[in-house]
Amino acid sequence: MKQKQAKAVTIIGGADGPTSVFLAGHTKKKTLKNGVRQLLYQRRRRRAEKRIAANPHTVQEVAAYAAAHYHAAEIPKTQKTYLRQYASAKESLIFMYKPELLSGFDEITASDVFDEESAKKLYRQLQLRSETAAKVPESEMPMDFHLYEISVGNGHLEMAVDFVWDTILGMSSSGDRSTMKKLKKISDDLYLYYGVSEQDIQDKTQRYSSLVTMLSSR
Repeated sequence: MKQKQAKAVTIIGGADGPTSVFLAGHTKKKTLKNGVRQLLYQRRRRRAEKRIAANPHTVQEVAAYAAAHYHAAEIPKTQKTYLRQYASAKESLIFMYKPELLSGFDEITASDVFDEESAKKLYRQLQLRSETAAKVPESEMPMDFHLYEISVGNGHLEMAVDFVWDTILGMSSSGDRSTMKKLKKISDDLYLYYGVSEQDIQDKTQRYSSLVTMLSSR
């Protein structure tokens, strides 16, 4: 019997980025199960914070580390995967560093009432924001975007980075359950190598928050 495929995705931009994910269902009452999950997540965050020490590296160094230790290969800039990720990365970077270029689409929030009509409206707003970001010229938003792939068995991990802004924009992985555990260890190792500075820890910066979130994920 084939093992069910599992996927783990770190969406570019994270919770504050350009992409929003919604779960349809009954969410009015906080169930006991959700409460337990929240407690377990908070415990994982506390453990993750204890693992972090000030030892930052640039994304160029992370890319070199990934190539040397995990045989990471750069995805050509002509491939559809690269082009799709580039578009998402551009939108995310604009959202984080130059939101004024989004012409009113920098703050999009979901309605308190989740129904089909409000979902369609929100999705259209996100589409318009993506289209606005795509039209921003390189002179306004300089980038040096790279996408790397690490293969393990029947699975793979993608790492998106930008050298101009010196940031890891996201990692995503897919494979069966046993492979996913190996890929999770690799992604954790890469994020820990990227690291944070003492100032990041003190100020709880976006870089620090992203590292804690990654280490806290399953």
